[in-house]
Amino acid sequence: MAAMTLRRHLLALTLLLSACAQGPERVVEQSPTTVPAPRGSALLRQVMLDGQNRVRAEAGVAPLQWDEALVASARAYAEEMARTRRFAHAEQPHGPTREGENLWTGTRGAYRFEEMLGHWAAEGRDFVNGVTPAFSRTGKWQDVSHYTQMIWRRTTRVGCAIASNRRDDYLVCRYSPAGNVVGERTL
Repeated sequence: MAAMTLRRHLLALTLLLSACAQGPERVVEQSPTTVPAPRGSALLRQVMLDGQNRVRAEAGVAPLQWDEALVASARAYAEEMARTRRFAHAEQPHGPTREGENLWTGTRGAYRFEEMLGHWAAEGRDFVNGVTPAFSRTGKWQDVSHYTQMIWRRTTRVGCAIASNRRDDYLVCRYSPAGNVVGERTL
């Protein structure tokens, strides 16, 4: 049992590291159990808001507020990705109405919401508070961009949603104002 758990975590870590270089977070593996992870919009809201605010508190920034308009935007895009199986950041207009976005996908029902959020939060180990895009100790901004969006000091609101197809879960969190602005510091 311990070997299977260790193997699962090593596979997830390997996939996490390779996915970070590509932008959105993608984790794929066989479900380790037949019992699906707990789901529901109330649980998603609690985990995403509390978890991101915990990460923000550790970084010394004010908490986010939950925003139902961002939830609706996130839900529409999560459903589109689940339907089309196209996992990529949404094409959004630039400017003051632009939303920030964090994406995650993985095997349907294999991950708890805390694990999904944990993949983004783990990027904090490589974060340095340089001017964007020079905010990663690895030299690759993609290695920390989910984390920096979560802790971006000017971001005040978040909304998240999840959609699934037969194979995968697609999590989308939208942020306003958007973070990761070139030429600005995260904190």
